[in-house]
Amino acid sequence: MRGRITHHPNSDRSARKDYWGVVLDSRTPGRLARFYAELLEWDIASEEDDWVTLSPPDGVAYLAFHLNEQHIAPVWPSSLFQPQQQLHLDFEVEDLEAAVSHAVELGARPAEHQPQDDVRVLLDPDGHPFCLYS
Repeated sequence: MRGRITHHPNSDRSARKDYWGVVLDSRTPGRLARFYAELLEWDIASEEDDWVTLSPPDGVAYLAFHLNEQHIAPVWPSSLFQPQQQLHLDFEVEDLEAAVSHAVELGARPAEHQPQDDVRVLLDPDGHPFCLYS
């Protein structure tokens, strides 16, 4: 991308200027951020009423949550004339059963449709689909 630093020589995460991220809409961004912070064991980097950012222990990606009081959970799998997902998050895991169990303990729920044996589609507390796979 023009104007973006792509090969930053500094390995200190806080000094880098080449971040990129994904932002999810939520009626309750703080609650959803805490779900993902616990699920991923990431830190909450910043928190305001309408925006919360999580940062992983390394790398330059982040996951953020934006207040959208009109958010409607998408339908998965997609259905005509229903709110459709615009994206979903994928997380590779070593122990699929343990990872699914942990996500459910934190408030996720398994989607009814499971398209593959080595992937589990779950819905976060706001209904966003995400996948755990081995």
